[in-house]
Amino acid sequence: MEKNSIVQALALLGAPRKLTGEEWSGILHTFDVDGRELLAEKAREAASLSFGNRVYLRALIEISSFCRNGCRYCGLRCGNRLAVRYRLSKEHILECCRQAASAGFNTFVLQGGEDPMQSDGWLADVVFSIKERYPEKAVTLSVGERSPEGYALLRRAGADRYLLRHESADDAHYSFLHPGSMSLENRKRCLVVLKSMGYQVGAGMMIGSPGQRKEHLVRDLEFLDSLQPQMIGIGPFIPAKGTPFGNEPHGSVEDTLILISLLRLRFPRALIPATTALATLCGNGMERGILAGANVVMPNMTPCDVRDKYTIYDNKKSHGSESGQQLALIREKLERIGYRIDLSRGDYGQ
Repeated sequence: MEKNSIVQALALLGAPRKLTGEEWSGILHTFDVDGRELLAEKAREAASLSFGNRVYLRALIEISSFCRNGCRYCGLRCGNRLAVRYRLSKEHILECCRQAASAGFNTFVLQGGEDPMQSDGWLADVVFSIKERYPEKAVTLSVGERSPEGYALLRRAGADRYLLRHESADDAHYSFLHPGSMSLENRKRCLVVLKSMGYQVGAGMMIGSPGQRKEHLVRDLEFLDSLQPQMIGIGPFIPAKGTPFGNEPHGSVEDTLILISLLRLRFPRALIPATTALATLCGNGMERGILAGANVVMPNMTPCDVRDKYTIYDNKKSHGSESGQQLALIREKLERIGYRIDLSRGDYGQ
C-alpha cells in the first residue's frame, strides 16, 4: 500500500464536511494489513488529545431478556425457544444501582429487550426513582424502538443518554437481519427524534453480520457522518443458539478494530466502547479495542443469578462476578497498557 494513499485517507477522515460514499469506500480499501498499525497509532493520538489516558466506565444493568421482536441475529428474539427469560423488578434495578454507586460508578446503563411488560410508564418510574436517589449520576437507556411520546416521557423522567444501534444503514441488508415488522426508516426516525429531544445518542452496527458487504459498511459510515452521534457502538457479529443465524461464522476482530480506529479519527470526541463482543472473541479484546481508539468499558452489574440468561450471543464474556473484582481486573488490564479508569459521568464533550 502506497504511503501517499494512507496519508490522503487520514486527511479525508479529518475533513470538515460529510464524506461521499466513494470517499468512504476508498478509505476502507486503503487500510489493508500494511496500514493498520499506523491507523491505530493515529487513532490513539486522537483519543489522547480528547481524553488523555482515561477510559470511562459505565455500570451495565441488563433489565430484561424478554423481547417482542424477532431479529434474526439476536439470542433474545421472541421465537428463540432455547432462551431462558427473566425480567428485573424495579427493586432489583435500584439495588443494582446502589451497588454500582457504592463501587464508584457515575453512569448506569439500563439495557434490555423490547419487553412489553416494561412499558414506557413503568420504565419512566424506574428512571425517576434512580435520579431521585442519585441526581448527579447519568442514566443511559438501551431498550429499543419506542414512540416519540415514550422517548419524551423517559427524557422528562431524567434519562440522559440513549443507545440504539442502527445495525445496518442499507435497506436490503437491514431487512435481511430483521423481521418484516421492523424497518430501517423507523430506526433512523427514532434516532433523529432522540437527538431532537436532547439525549446524548448512540448508534452503531455489527461487523461481519450475515450478508454484510463492504458497500453496506460504506452506507453505515455515511449514515453516522450525517447523524453525528455522541456515542458509537460497534462490535463483531457473534452467532446465538436458537436463531436463524446460529451457525453463521462470527465477524472479524481485526475488521472491528479498523472500524473503531476510523470512527475515532472521524469522531474524535465520540464515546466509543470496547465492547463485550470483542472480549468474547479475543482474550485481550478490551485492551485491543482501547489501543484502537475506544474509550469506554461497561462492566456488567446485572445480578449474578440471571446474568447468564442475557444471551444476545453465545459465550458472552464477563470481567468478574462482583463489582470490586471487576474494577480491580479492569484497572490492572488498563494500567498494563498505559491507561487508567475514570469513574466520572464521562458526558460527551466533557
